[in-house]
Amino acid sequence: MTKVNPSSWRLDRRLNLSVLLQLLVLASMILARWVNLQRPLDLLQHDVSMLLQSQKEFEQKLELLSERGLSHEYRLQIIEKNRNG
Repeated sequence: MTKVNPSSWRLDRRLNLSVLLQLLVLASMILARWVNLQRPLDLLQHDVSMLLQSQKEFEQKLELLSERGLSHEYRLQIIEKNRNG
């Protein structure tokens, strides 16, 4: 017979029902938490998409205003030139 050292650790391969239930509860809690995080992430993605779309529209309006401003500036220069000349 072999002598067993009482100070050494021994790994028991048997799983009892309480450990199995604890693992199942932990897995279900992790899954539930992940599912609960998906909705706010979807809402955040939607908000960011809307923000990017608004930014593009704002940039287009700003470019249009810039073009109009340059056009009005040239018109004023021509009017001033004709008035003084």
